[in-house]
Amino acid sequence: MELAMERHLKGESLREGQSLVADPRLPGKCYPAVIDNFILNGPTVDVHAVESFVHHAMEMIMDEAVKKASDVQEKVCEWRSPEQLKELLDLDLRDEGEPESKILQRCRDAIRYSIKTGHRHFFNQLYAGMEPYSMVASFITEAIKTSLYTYEVAPVFTLMEETVLRKMIEMVGWEEGGDGIFNPGGSMSNMYAVNLARYHYCPDIKEDGLVAVQRLVILASQECHYSISKSAALLGIGTKNVYMVPSDSRGKMIPSALEELIKTAKSEGAVPFMVNATAGTTVLGAFDPIEEIADICEKYNLWLHVDACWGGAALMSDRHKHLLKGIHRVNSVAWNPHKMLMVSLQCSAFLVRDKTSLLQRCHSAQASYLFQQDKFYDVSYDTGDKSVQCSRKPDAFKFWLMWKALGTRELEQRVDRALAMARHLAQAIKKREGFTLLMEPEYANVCFWYVPPSMRSLPAGPELWEKLHTVAPVVKERMMKKGSLMVGYQAHHGQPNFFRMVVISPQVSREDLDFVLDEIHSLGKDL
Repeated sequence: MELAMERHLKGESLREGQSLVADPRLPGKCYPAVIDNFILNGPTVDVHAVESFVHHAMEMIMDEAVKKASDVQEKVCEWRSPEQLKELLDLDLRDEGEPESKILQRCRDAIRYSIKTGHRHFFNQLYAGMEPYSMVASFITEAIKTSLYTYEVAPVFTLMEETVLRKMIEMVGWEEGGDGIFNPGGSMSNMYAVNLARYHYCPDIKEDGLVAVQRLVILASQECHYSISKSAALLGIGTKNVYMVPSDSRGKMIPSALEELIKTAKSEGAVPFMVNATAGTTVLGAFDPIEEIADICEKYNLWLHVDACWGGAALMSDRHKHLLKGIHRVNSVAWNPHKMLMVSLQCSAFLVRDKTSLLQRCHSAQASYLFQQDKFYDVSYDTGDKSVQCSRKPDAFKFWLMWKALGTRELEQRVDRALAMARHLAQAIKKREGFTLLMEPEYANVCFWYVPPSMRSLPAGPELWEKLHTVAPVVKERMMKKGSLMVGYQAHHGQPNFFRMVVISPQVSREDLDFVLDEIHSLGKDL
């Protein structure tokens, strides 16, 4: 029996024909319960071994993923092709497990060959830098391992989410309050906006489906995020029914063009029901004129949503919140604290100016096994029925803990410094031979061309644009294979490829920005 118990604690089952016989000489003994050859008494996990593994893993994470990954002397990336990486990582899953030492090495390899987004020379996305407080909060939520649908399983995080949403709503300027929910990413927030706007226009669609409404039309800037079209596809509205409103030379929606397209949709017999404005476009960092757009939406009784996933952080700054002037008039807002404010990924909020439980009514399915109405506590704290998800991570805790640690003033300074750094970079670009600024930055997006010496004598025209178009991709390849830097690039409305620098992290210094320009020149001067 002792041998069988030992085998059970190692996760082994009884061999065919093997049995356990109770010993009558040991009265009061709790004999093993056996079903399907598995002994069910006691845990099968060695707790001490688990604690040892976690301890060693956390030490390794601290050394490799925190200290080393944020060290400016280290590489931003250890680039390998997919074929090389498949061989290095030994990705195959097998019948037998591996020892702890091997698993820790797997962890080291995963970190080594991942992009170090906390590095001071990572400028590739709309997020960057290492944020310690939200990172620790991430560790805690993974260790606690709960889901944010009912108060009974997530009491602490439910109250924290409520507090953070209330503060964000206050910053938007909705004096009478509102509602909201954290969800996995800005694309999901924009989808919530489309679904909620449609439900607000026609509540019957929840039960009757698309037959309940005429052809619906969404209006959005040609610079809007692609998630608007994806939402239209997912929700059955159709991508052809997303009318793209022209933008001006700085990437801002043109209000007069918006009104013309509203009239066009109506003349076609369609129903325009929602306008999506953008506060901080992905490429240029442009802010649509919310005040003027709000006037038009009120005139035609349209839902106005603002995708402020990137630019929402400007609301934290007295100096820059004018960029979102009029946002208090909109119906809903998407805001990602994991971008400019640097909360660990992911942390995205959807906010709605509504106090009638519209979010709940739109998405509620009243699952009886979760949302019982006869619970012993106030069931208004069971917020999960507002969500299209069931399981939902307590992402608000990361923002809450960081906000507690830094305070509103420090968050404001973080935004102000990032935009000051962007302006410094723009000035440095204008002073450097071979660098051309696309436009003066309005936010933290700095877009520019690097023109190699061999092209500088060419007149502006098709020959130069064709050659210049090939420069950024080659420089990007070289910087990644060297591991020195990561900066994004793209073409835009017929213009040749240009670099888009995004300055966020307070760890970034003027010297780092100078390094970027020096390195791009070093990598591309022979082209």
